[in-house]
Amino acid sequence: MSRIFKLLVYLIILGAIGLVGYAYVGPFFGADFSAPQSEVRVPVTLDAN
Repeated sequence: MSRIFKLLVYLIILGAIGLVGYAYVGPFFGADFSAPQSEVRVPVTLDAN
C-alpha cells in the first residue's frame, strides 16, 4: 500500500512541476494564456428616490 501511495505522491509532484514549467515555457511555443481584452460599455440605470 505504501508503494502505491509513494508513486501517487511522485506523480502529483511531477505533474505540478510540469504544469508550472508549461506555464513558463508555453508562450515560447505559441500558447497564449492572456485573457482577451476588450472594452465593454453597458448603460446602468440607477433607481434612486
